[in-house]
Amino acid sequence: MAIQRMDNVGIVVEDMDAAIAYFVELGMEVEGRTEVEGPVADQCTGLKGVRCDIAMLRTPDGHSRLELARYLSPAALSAGERNAPHNILGTHRVMFAVDDIEDTVARLRGHGAELVGELAQYGDSYRLCYVRGPEGIIVGLAEQLG
Repeated sequence: MAIQRMDNVGIVVEDMDAAIAYFVELGMEVEGRTEVEGPVADQCTGLKGVRCDIAMLRTPDGHSRLELARYLSPAALSAGERNAPHNILGTHRVMFAVDDIEDTVARLRGHGAELVGELAQYGDSYRLCYVRGPEGIIVGLAEQLG
């Protein structure tokens, strides 16, 4: 049996409102927001006493989702430096296709985003960059050329 699809990518955050605003500015839409707790949350996470604020965002085409989670209980743990370089082990970015990379970077800067490196061009195919936003989250942006 094969998987059916990737359902969502989850990111734990401290400032839910700032994270939502950042991804909405990128073009995602808030699908819903709720608080989860109880036995199912505890069983699924392997934690006890889970109480978590959840926001689900989707891309405009409806095919991809991002789940933001703010742990109220137990408190979220730091994974280390928030401005860690791109080459650390583990999940390090989420990539989005955009229409206009320069406009997107400019809009995200209004939410505290900074380029990780520089805007780069991959042959005649793509313009690419990584930006670091709230919570140290690295977002990749790709504009297809031609």
